[in-house]
Amino acid sequence: MAEVSNKQVVLKDYVSGFPKESDMIAKTSTISLKVPEGSKAVLVKNLYLSCDPYMRSRMKNIQGSYVESFTPGSPITGYGVAKVLDSGHPNFKKGDLVWGMTGWEEYSLITATDQLFKIQHTDVPLSYYTGLLGMAGMTAYAGFYEVCSPKKGETVYISAASGAVGQLVGQFAKLLGCYVVGSAGSKEKVDLLKNKFGFDEAFNYKEEQDLDAALKRYFPNGIDIYFENVGGKMLDAVLLNMRLHGRIAVCGMISQYNLEEPEGVRNLFCLIMKRIRMEGFLVFDYYHLYPKFLELVLPQIKEGKIVYVEDTAEGLESAPAALVGLFSGRNVGKQVVVVSRE
Repeated sequence: MAEVSNKQVVLKDYVSGFPKESDMIAKTSTISLKVPEGSKAVLVKNLYLSCDPYMRSRMKNIQGSYVESFTPGSPITGYGVAKVLDSGHPNFKKGDLVWGMTGWEEYSLITATDQLFKIQHTDVPLSYYTGLLGMAGMTAYAGFYEVCSPKKGETVYISAASGAVGQLVGQFAKLLGCYVVGSAGSKEKVDLLKNKFGFDEAFNYKEEQDLDAALKRYFPNGIDIYFENVGGKMLDAVLLNMRLHGRIAVCGMISQYNLEEPEGVRNLFCLIMKRIRMEGFLVFDYYHLYPKFLELVLPQIKEGKIVYVEDTAEGLESAPAALVGLFSGRNVGKQVVVVSRE
């Protein structure tokens, strides 16, 4: 079968320090729109791509991580929403909509189909499957309900709270009847947390000279649950303000991703004194709960009890700027790249 042109975004070389748009380049290759004979792969047309902070670690040459490094000279890969054009796999057929790991390109041949999810519910925006109904949503669900074991009336603090995961954790906590405070890096994001997502309080961490004092202001009796997205100085301040038997779900540490030398944490002795449980987690370990997650969130989306904010960049060529923007906080909400709307 004749090949078609395939625009791609490729990693130029491994990155140290802060990533730049120029670390990625656009190129055009060709691809056949048929799956090779005898292969169980799936050939897709990519519709929406997800920009996520964890992708920064894949730009380094790292060994033994939970996720493989990108290959310089090859397309970047990440979560996305796509339409099946051809399939050698019994679980997928032409016309199916799917979400999962795909390439930063117009068309992808996906051989690792084990983490490809068929989209059954199309009465919500398809782009939601890059975030709210995809990896970010499952991360919020697993981290909050499974790792934190929350109870009604507890105090919950979320850093990077307006991002893809944080905005959802806060809404889950409010629906459960918790007192919820979030931090973010701009007035616009703080307003969003309070007025759109229903947080009880929110603050701009960039305006706080003393994070410990800020947390004492919002949590005079301490924090039961901390959903950790930032690390560094924020984690140190939170440890001083945790309550007895508090829980910390360590989801991410975006303040550390671009540092050559990670910052140390000084207040870990608080874990002992306050009998705090601090647990790191990866969403991959919880995908078996995806049907249960959909049962919880789909009705709440349709009833308007859960809302979601996306920051949309148009066109594959806009993807490098969108990804780099995550690390300066340029995005407001979940960063999505639209490759094609059909």
